[in-house]
This record gives sequence, structure tokens and C-alpha cells, in this order.
Amino acid sequence: MRNKFAILCAVGLALCLSAGSLLAEAPQADVQWSELARDIFNGRPIADGTGLLSIEMPYRAEDAAIVPVTLRIALPNGDTRSVKTITLVIDQNPSPVAAVFTIDPGVSMISTRVRINSYTSVHAVAELSDGALYVVETYVKASGGCSAPAAKDTQEAKVNLGLMRFRQFAAPKQAPASTTREAQIMIRHPNNSGLQMDQVTHLYVPLFIVDRLRVWQGDRLLLSVQGGISISENPNIRFAYRPDGAAAFRAEASDTEGHVFRAEWPADQSDM
Repeated sequence: MRNKFAILCAVGLALCLSAGSLLAEAPQADVQWSELARDIFNGRPIADGTGLLSIEMPYRAEDAAIVPVTLRIALPNGDTRSVKTITLVIDQNPSPVAAVFTIDPGVSMISTRVRINSYTSVHAVAELSDGALYVVETYVKASGGCSAPAAKDTQEAKVNLGLMRFRQFAAPKQAPASTTREAQIMIRHPNNSGLQMDQVTHLYVPLFIVDRLRVWQGDRLLLSVQGGISISENPNIRFAYRPDGAAAFRAEASDTEGHVFRAEWPADQSDM
């Protein structure tokens, strides 16, 4: 009986300590986000964005160097505002601002892949057309993504540097021409974070990332991305948009070494 009582006490103590640790982490995370929000958004008030914006990420990532993230815009019926920008913040990453997306009012979803350096909260902050800021958050268990070695052959990456591919996804059958569709831009680029180590020389690989991407539908700018070190190797941006009948899409990307990459593709006008 005495041994059983001792075991129960030990279990109870462990549970108390675990709960205490969780409670201690939560306020610390809140304080960190408050400080980040103040610095990034210059102290502007930020309201709860539930119902306006959502963020989807795996709770436990399979690969910390390529963690999928999807941002969806869903303004309530009757809300005449539009989303101007979405800022993606990975709180525990060395450079927390992963990307700033400036979007056309017809864009309703953005998806990409990011590096996660350690267990972290991830915040998405939308700025609406009236200047108001709204935030949503999630939590991801992953670590080591920012320093993970490049997965691709270095020589191949140099040869195909800046190669862009574009894909339009089929619209629902018999859907009106204006029905929202999805498209994807893929850029061949190592996107070195500056925190990765060369496996041969054991020296850090210099920072080398795509820092700007712009995508047009005809002459209409659909999407502009200002990227940071958290965007994964070979940046991949998928987005939902409203077709406007334009005959072509075009894109322009630039990186931190001054390279500029351009490409153009015919628009698929079929409703498939």
C-alpha cells in the first residue's frame, strides 16, 4: 500500500510539473508574439481574425524544411472590404517574417512551403482595405528546418537557376468562366537561408534567396510576394484567383544576388 501511495504521489507531482510547464510556456509565447507584433506592425492594434482568415499547417511536420502552409480568405457576406496584404510570421525562426503577400481582391487562397526552426506558434496577419489588422494563429512541432542541408544537387541548381514553371488547375465542369480557379508558380532556386552548412567545407553557405515574386494575369497584378529565409528551397506558390479573360500569365522574380527571372504562359480558358 505504501509503495502504491508513493507511486500515485510521484505521478501526481509529474502531472503538476507538466501542467505548470505548459502554463509557463503559454504566457511566454504570448509575450513573445506581443513583442513581435509591436515591432513588425509598429504597435498598431490587431484584432482576432477568426472568420476572416484561416491558417492551415500540420501540427507535427514530417520535414521541418518543407512544411506546407495554406492561408484562406473568407470575408463574411456583406463585408465590402478586401484583403490587401497577409504577413506570415513564424515566431521562433531566426527571421520571424517569412513572407508578405500583397494580393488582388480576387485572390482567396495562398499556399506555400516554409522552414521551421523549432517548435513554434505561427501567425498570419491580414491588413484589410480599411487599414484594420486581423490575426490568426496555429502551432507547429518541427525543428532544424532553417539549417537543414540543401536537398538538390548544387551544380544542377546552378544550371537551372530561376527556371519557372506554371500550372493552372482545372475548373469544375460546366462552371462559369468567372469561377475561382487555382494556379501554381514553381521556381528552381536553392533559397539558401544563410544558416546551412556546406557538408564538404563545413562553412556556412551564404544567404541566397528569392526575395521578390510578382505574378500578373494579363496586365493585372494578382500577387506580389516579398520572401525571407523561411521560404523553402525551390519556392512554390499556389493561389486561388478569379479569371478575367486575360490571354496570358506572366511572372517576374528576383533574388538577393541581383538575378531577375521572367516567364510568360498562355492562360487556359477552358472550363474543363
